[in-house]
Amino acid sequence: MKKRTALTYNLKIAAATENLEIVRDFVHKLAIKAGFEEEVAGQIELAVDEACTNVIRHAYNNNRRRKIDIRVLLDSDKIQIRISDTGKGFEPEALPKPDLKAYVQSSKRGGLGIHLMRSLMDDVEFRFNPTKKNTVTLTKYKRKKTA
Repeated sequence: MKKRTALTYNLKIAAATENLEIVRDFVHKLAIKAGFEEEVAGQIELAVDEACTNVIRHAYNNNRRRKIDIRVLLDSDKIQIRISDTGKGFEPEALPKPDLKAYVQSSKRGGLGIHLMRSLMDDVEFRFNPTKKNTVTLTKYKRKKTA
């Protein structure tokens, strides 16, 4: 059987929250194209939205002149999304695991993006390079359907 070649799609946007709708639509359509069910496509979309929101707010401090590069790889067994920026990096492992019960009781907003990404995706990898690009890679594997 001939192995299918991976397909790659790229999107570059200005770092503005109003552009997140474009990103969500782009990623959702590609997840469906890759064969993911609607619910899983929505989870992938949410994880990418959280990653891009973190770039806009934290790496770029809401500087709309900065750019975010999004690369989506569709392979026979997975979708992989790479979000790259040239902003401030940080060490996600230094963040404490969120106490969800306390979070809900506090009525706090924000602060769960990395937790959501890790919960929704199979692999989440952060790479920070102050002289080049910072990259977050989100991967979701296809599951075999069981009867």
